[in-house]
Amino acid sequence: MNSETPHPTATASVHTARIAVLVPCYNEEAAIAAVVKDFRTCLPGAEIYVYDNNSRDQTFARAEEAGAIVRRETRQGKGNVVRRMFADIEADIYILVDGDDTYDAGAAPRLARTLIEEGLDIVSGRRVATATEAYRRGHVLGNRMLTGLTSLMFGVKLSDLLTGYRVMSRRFVKSFPFTAEGFGIETELSVHAVRLMMPFAEVDTRYKERPAGSVSKLNTWRDGFRILFTIAALVRKERPLIFFSSIFALLAILSLVIATPVFIDYFDTGLVPRLPTAVLAAVIMLLAFLSLISGLILDTVTQGRWENKRMAYLAIPGPHNLRLP
Repeated sequence: MNSETPHPTATASVHTARIAVLVPCYNEEAAIAAVVKDFRTCLPGAEIYVYDNNSRDQTFARAEEAGAIVRRETRQGKGNVVRRMFADIEADIYILVDGDDTYDAGAAPRLARTLIEEGLDIVSGRRVATATEAYRRGHVLGNRMLTGLTSLMFGVKLSDLLTGYRVMSRRFVKSFPFTAEGFGIETELSVHAVRLMMPFAEVDTRYKERPAGSVSKLNTWRDGFRILFTIAALVRKERPLIFFSSIFALLAILSLVIATPVFIDYFDTGLVPRLPTAVLAAVIMLLAFLSLISGLILDTVTQGRWENKRMAYLAIPGPHNLRLP
């Protein structure tokens, strides 16, 4: 057989990918129609789903008029909407994008092609701002800080952790038991991919200003702290030894600081005149070691959980045998 001739079995197994564009929305009547139309033009074979999250404007109606499949999610928060989307929608390739018309729909075929050709599970659209106001300095700084912290804790080699534009395989979506309710969803998506050792990549995409009449729902400080707490919760859940060892170190240092005058008095006089201080230092040190032991035990449990999640992930076929419509 000619070495350049495709193997019959491999050729027969290739099928056209079902693509679903997922657009979580809250008060985006000014932008949602353009988002739906742009993705319809760039991916004519895709199904476009808009999930309205208790909008007080005409988001639902505008999305429906534009030709999207529109549904409602009453639990407030982007994480709740994405969780519902992942559970409800069946596809081979999922494109998750915000409904504010800031991301470039024209990049979607390129991102999906990268996913298939390189056998990846997630391709993130790394934002490249086309205007100064598109990506505010406070958001840029916050994104860099949170990305750096997540990289330190989990080894996430990404430069734009909080992008809202991602292309994902079916096995990524259907093996993702996330818990975030709000904007922490972006962090959890990245950590999930890293922890299960999934192949992923970043591709530069244009990032535009919001259209007139569209207002950002992101509060720099409030949502920044929420994402920070999400990172802390993920460290506790996924890297418990690091989390509880940090608590151990802090408590141990505090105990030694409190106990230092007691030791000085004892070496000078042979007495312990500050008995309550000595008891407090001993109790804090005991708590420190309890924290360390908890971390060791939970690390073993987490390893078992990781193996189960990895097996569930591997049980779902990857994107290798897909082709774009």
